[in-house]
Amino acid sequence: MKFGPGASAEIGHDLGQYGARRVLLVTDPGVAATGHPERIAESVRATGIEVVVFDQAHVEPTDVSLREAVEFGRDAGPFDAVVAVGGGSAIDTAKAVNLLTTNPGELMDYVNAPVGKALAPVNPLLPLVAVPTTTGTGSESTTICVLDVLSLHVKTGISHVALRPRLAVVDPSLTATQPAMVTAASGMDILCHALESWTARWYADFDAKTPEQRVPYCGANPVADMWSEKAMSLLATAFRRAVRDPEDAVAREQMAMAATFAGLGFGNAGVHIPHANAYPIAGRVRDYRPAGYPQDEAMVPHGMAVSLTAPAAFRFTFDGDPERHLRAARLLEPDLSADERGPDALPGVLTRIMRDIGIPNGLAEIGYGAADVDGIVEGALQQQRLLATAPRPVSGDDLAGVVGDSMELW
Repeated sequence: MKFGPGASAEIGHDLGQYGARRVLLVTDPGVAATGHPERIAESVRATGIEVVVFDQAHVEPTDVSLREAVEFGRDAGPFDAVVAVGGGSAIDTAKAVNLLTTNPGELMDYVNAPVGKALAPVNPLLPLVAVPTTTGTGSESTTICVLDVLSLHVKTGISHVALRPRLAVVDPSLTATQPAMVTAASGMDILCHALESWTARWYADFDAKTPEQRVPYCGANPVADMWSEKAMSLLATAFRRAVRDPEDAVAREQMAMAATFAGLGFGNAGVHIPHANAYPIAGRVRDYRPAGYPQDEAMVPHGMAVSLTAPAAFRFTFDGDPERHLRAARLLEPDLSADERGPDALPGVLTRIMRDIGIPNGLAEIGYGAADVDGIVEGALQQQRLLATAPRPVSGDDLAGVVGDSMELW
């Protein structure tokens, strides 16, 4: 990882270290409009490297949008490396393009089971340089590519260690153009990454696996704990400030660091119930259009979708490890009263943050009602890879309780 204001000006040098002479730069129209991708492309070209730009990555990628990006990559290739400039959507799109321009087969061959076939790549991927322009997904440091499968109304992903970028270039100055709601929703993704990996089932409690069976999400462990704790500490001081004042350079830098740190944590330990619920919440959206995002179609931003069931989810998981839940509450709210020691402590901290930064007050505010609970639960139950890392067993009835309790949060 390379971190710091101005780090994105050095990408041409970095690519030269990989022997790259021709690269694909992946971004989306909104990020392209900021000028960051073209500035980076020009600085790379100045080092003698040819750059081909794909600027049509879809915000919240779908199976359709990823196939379009892959077709572009196949037609315009071959390339020696891939550069992703943008939020998680652009980085995940670049991961899919990298995978499917270097390996045989089609998208659903690699999507996680039971939605796809969960095949592993057989050929090495190209070096991927990930340059985040939002502070949230941590995709620059993870092995995950997330997508909506439109026909199934469900969000899922591709998960394999080969997808992890070769280099993350985290330049906090690129995040100043984020609208307030993008900062808020993306920041809730950071927060839930850190919380879910911190509260995940302990890695040694899983049955031992053979080397070829091991997966990126192995449960909470001492290494992931270090990243998750630090991310929560940074969020405690920076999150509200970054939403209120995009010119606060210190807060912006701390949020960028928290995003990457939380990505290192959850990319190793895993996430659980809030993320499992988020996939059908985003995939089944009808007409919600959040401020600060493209208005041409309905969407629930990923971090927002994750956050909306998080208070109820952590109330449910409290008994799995009360001390971890209370420790997280105090990391996020250091002046939390010592009297708050029950299952409502962490949910209370979360709802106060969400209210302060403008996150919707529950699922009802984004268009869901009691009649939608069963569909959301059905979609969440397909995410067994995530639910397996929850600190206590999770049934369909348990998920229905969490979703039902998330219609209104305060």
